[in-house]
Amino acid sequence: MNRKYIKYTAFSLIGIMGVAASCKKSFLENQPKGEFLESNYYANADQALTGVVAAYDPLVTETGGIDNTYTDPLGALNAASDDCFAGGGSSSDMPLWQAINNYTMSPAQGPQGGFWAVNFQGVNRTDVLLQKLPSVPGLSADLLKRYTAEGQFLRAHYYFDLVRIFKNVPLILKPLQTSEVYNQPQAAPEAVYKQVETDLIAAIPNLPVTVSAAEYGRATQGAAKALLGKVYLYEKKWAEAAAMFADVNGTPGGTSTYGYKLMAKYGDIFDPTKKFNSESIFEIVHTGDQNYTWSNWNQFKSNIYVQMVGPRSYTGPLYYGGGYGFNPITPQLVAAMKGDPRYPYTIANIDSIAKANNASYQQSYQGTGYYIQKYAPLLKNKVTTGTTDLNWPNDYIEIRLADTYLMEAEALVNAGSNVGRAQALLDAVRGRVGLPSVPATLANIYNERRLELATEGHRWFDLVRTGQAPTVLAFKGFKAGKNEILPIPLNETTNGSQVKQNPGY
Repeated sequence: MNRKYIKYTAFSLIGIMGVAASCKKSFLENQPKGEFLESNYYANADQALTGVVAAYDPLVTETGGIDNTYTDPLGALNAASDDCFAGGGSSSDMPLWQAINNYTMSPAQGPQGGFWAVNFQGVNRTDVLLQKLPSVPGLSADLLKRYTAEGQFLRAHYYFDLVRIFKNVPLILKPLQTSEVYNQPQAAPEAVYKQVETDLIAAIPNLPVTVSAAEYGRATQGAAKALLGKVYLYEKKWAEAAAMFADVNGTPGGTSTYGYKLMAKYGDIFDPTKKFNSESIFEIVHTGDQNYTWSNWNQFKSNIYVQMVGPRSYTGPLYYGGGYGFNPITPQLVAAMKGDPRYPYTIANIDSIAKANNASYQQSYQGTGYYIQKYAPLLKNKVTTGTTDLNWPNDYIEIRLADTYLMEAEALVNAGSNVGRAQALLDAVRGRVGLPSVPATLANIYNERRLELATEGHRWFDLVRTGQAPTVLAFKGFKAGKNEILPIPLNETTNGSQVKQNPGY
């Protein structure tokens, strides 16, 4: 790397484009085709599309990053919640997840390095994209609008994660020179939220209503509206949130303007043979077609989290035998879901399965006998390419219709308006799995979110934003006034940086 194609800094990757745009299978299931200096790039429309792909790429980053660690967010977010423990082989296995599970995080220990690096890498790539697009030769007006809108959507997405995880972050809206990186002060959280709103509002009219199969994974109007509604919900702008979600959701239980509809069978939502189903609003694409091994550590675009949550040393039917045993389910979630029709699609009782099938497995650290089923390494999903552990094809649906139904219901109840619609939205989610109606109170909506979305990475954020975390997570050591946000990575507050550490850390 003597030509410095890659320059790692406090705010991640500066001035690099390195992902191809062959557009096969789906938009992000593409193989890298080398690296290019940004100063020599954006010379034509094809290179502009490659720049768009590069801006999406941090969304599917599971390995590598500035600290070269495993960075999938689900492991850390599930470990932080009351859905799961950290698990793994021992108390020192994946110490980043152990630290957030036990709330023993420090600036030098915890999952914050991955969250910070990946999202700021995304910010930088979108800043470069948005700066370069207007001067790309041969780029049509329609493509300029669409690519710009995608850049705005993605920058909003990355900054929304940053502000809700760290609260106090620099707001960077243009590419930086290396010498400028440590001179960036933190912005007021309100300013970051305002910029997220601004980007999404600008993006929505120029994004497509739908995309073809070859473009699955790219942002649509529905995805941008759903994300904006979520941003409003976090800001407690209840009326605005409800209105935005209503545009996405349409008639509860029906098919929306954007074609979204609740899947008839709950378990089908997570089936990798049913990607981009009618419930999917924004889906993170993973491929099982990479012929990759451990030598390709920072290039994986498969879903390695699937491997992480499989039962350890399992021998028997149904599951792949090489799982790592992370994120075992807590007794609290098992008790909450007992008797719920979604239980068998969410939780795998490996103790019972092993006994019934004359199988065996090794209990993980903090193991309860219960493991994640939604992303389990099922033998029927095993692919033959590369190293099995590293090539699982399961996508991650980051925003889905049941989620937006429940967020709209929550916003309506908080706003004190159209409680009848809130009831219909809640009933639709419960009715899909054959459950009876319950009153559309905040407590019932919060509980429904837990049961419907368990282990999908939403629970910790929900507990924090609704003020329930200090009570619900007390058994894990959560401290009010501190653990609602993560520490800023140690190396971001040193070397003369203007970035200051978050309170309590």
